[in-house]
Amino acid sequence: MLFSIVATDVEDSLARRLEARPAHLERLEALQAEGRLVLAGPNPAIEAEDPGEAGFTGSIIIAEFDSLEQARAWADADPYVAAGVYAGADVKPFKKVLP
Repeated sequence: MLFSIVATDVEDSLARRLEARPAHLERLEALQAEGRLVLAGPNPAIEAEDPGEAGFTGSIIIAEFDSLEQARAWADADPYVAAGVYAGADVKPFKKVLP
């Protein structure tokens, strides 16, 4: 089943985000290689593709997992959690309707 992971960044975490980004992307690329990733990306803090020093306010990931528990465990093990970037994440079942 698909699950949405909506994470919220702590304030002033851009430097930590940039440092942990390679490990974060590695996990997402593994999901993609397994055909389980639908989409993933950050929420810029301002209305811009590259928010620069304004940074980000969080991230959204939609991916396939066997269970809600597995999705939560995957989200909890994200390098952004260990680096103190994410204040928390909401993990919920997701039903794709369109496109």
